[in-house]
Amino acid sequence: MKNHNPFRYFKTSPEIIRLAVMIYVRFPLSLRNVEDLLHERGIDICHEIVRYWWNRFGPLWRAVDHEGEVLEVFVSKRRDRKAALIFLKKIMKRHGKPQEIVTDRLRSYRAAMKIIGNEMIQETGRWLNNRCENSHLLFRRREYAMLKFR
Repeated sequence: MKNHNPFRYFKTSPEIIRLAVMIYVRFPLSLRNVEDLLHERGIDICHEIVRYWWNRFGPLWRAVDHEGEVLEVFVSKRRDRKAALIFLKKIMKRHGKPQEIVTDRLRSYRAAMKIIGNEMIQETGRWLNNRCENSHLLFRRREYAMLKFR
């Protein structure tokens, strides 16, 4: 089976795509601010292209500790069992086996945890996932600010 390059249909180099998405994800900037930063570096792209790249390479997995600090961030193309398994193995290799895992009700978490063997420590509840949801508050603030300009 061939490994497919996710950047194969883009005219822009993968380094520029990664840089634009990383700047947008890492810092609380609008799409136009990312466009301006890249223009200062000699990269001429439109803010809509950055939005398209963000949507294309979008789903973001986060691991947050009990104090609300982000331990790990993982970007994948899909939110399926395979991506959840890669993320859980990566986080457990770096930080050890957790005492409990609080997730939303996405079924790919449970399927990946059955393979690893720690499905008994998963907790799902209505407000249990608030700490992880608040870890991407910067994205929410940016979205709310951008809604005012429509």
